[in-house]
Amino acid sequence: MTDPKLSKEEQQILNDFEAGEFKSILTPERKKELQAIAKETFKKDKRINIRISSHDLEALQRRALEEGIPYQTLVSSVLHKYVSGGFHDIIANKAQKH
Repeated sequence: MTDPKLSKEEQQILNDFEAGEFKSILTPERKKELQAIAKETFKKDKRINIRISSHDLEALQRRALEEGIPYQTLVSSVLHKYVSGGFHDIIANKAQKH
C-alpha cells in the first residue's frame, strides 16, 4: 500500500521494513548495557526546587510537548546530558578560544 505522504525513498524503506528486510544488529550484551545506562539516566532519587523565568518555563513546556514528554523529564534529561558531557556551552567555548 502506497502512502501519498511519503517520498519514493521513504516508501521503499517502509516496504523493505514491512517485508522483513531489516534485521537488528543489537547484541544481547549491548542491549543489556543500554538498558543499564537508561535505568541510571532516568533514576530519580532526589528532588530540587529552582526558580526560572516564566518565559523559560513556557519554552520548556512547549519543547516538551513537541517531544511528547513531561517538561520535568525534559529538564532532567537536559541536566543529565550537561553534567555527563553530552552538552557543551558553545558561547563559553568561543570565549575560551579568544
